[in-house]
Amino acid sequence: MARRNQRKRRPEPPGPSGFLIVDKPSGMTSHDVVDAARRWLGTRRVGHLGTLDPQATGVLPLAIRAATKLIPFIEGGAKGYDGTVVLGSETDTLDLEGAVLSTFDGKLPSESEVEAELKTFLGDIQQVPPMYSAVKMNGVPLHKLARAGEVVAREPKWITFNEIEITRFDSPELDVRVLCSAGTYIRVLAADLGTKLGCGAHLGGLRRTRSGPFVLEQARTFGTIEAAIEDGTVNDCLIQPEIALGFPVLALNAEQTARLGNGGDLPAGELHTQKPGTRVSVVDDEGSFLAVGEIRADHRLWPLRVLPPEPK
Repeated sequence: MARRNQRKRRPEPPGPSGFLIVDKPSGMTSHDVVDAARRWLGTRRVGHLGTLDPQATGVLPLAIRAATKLIPFIEGGAKGYDGTVVLGSETDTLDLEGAVLSTFDGKLPSESEVEAELKTFLGDIQQVPPMYSAVKMNGVPLHKLARAGEVVAREPKWITFNEIEITRFDSPELDVRVLCSAGTYIRVLAADLGTKLGCGAHLGGLRRTRSGPFVLEQARTFGTIEAAIEDGTVNDCLIQPEIALGFPVLALNAEQTARLGNGGDLPAGELHTQKPGTRVSVVDDEGSFLAVGEIRADHRLWPLRVLPPEPK
């Protein structure tokens, strides 16, 4: 037991909390990017907000240090994608990485026919998760079953397509811009579109342009981040929690900060007119993020998640 205790990790050096938005390159898993961020920032406390397939690129938000405690308040927002659909062939993974299962020898549909069929996906629909996905069946990821040659029945789930727009049509390829709910598979959209058109289709490429409040313009490439490490400005790449959350902000004095740290509720101050249920970002008198709170019916602020203080 004593030897095991000696192997405990040393305490991490202090550092800022926030969100790092990475422009994920193709060929890396989301966990690969998390591992890279741990090296960049010198902390084990890194989590991602929504997996991207290895071949996909684009917005991958990472929560750093204490900001990992804020993931439940941000995850689940709308997702935006730019994707390429290839008409006329189906693959076992529903994308270009898979083995071709069938090809279509007939005349491919016109742009107007494809556009009309895409409109039928708009709104709330049910979508069956693909076999090559991280969804678990009895604790086992579906992609592991698929690679073992198994195909199992999957329950459809409700998802929402808010926008689907064709941005380029050059048969057999077309580019689409999509705004949808979290948990939506664009690979399945491509395959289902091909089924409806009768010619088959698969996803030829995918780039995520939005994940909740985070957009592609905020995403930093590996090269940009590594350059920031070299010049000592990597911490400046982090988006502050109160900016990411987008809640009204309440600043506390020293006495109120101490009360918050002990789990007590607080007067809502200038936010007392906010309706009950409104969530609030709480900061101290120096602007450091402390907690997420909620306005109650009595117009006091109740702490929902208080972040642990960073060691000095």
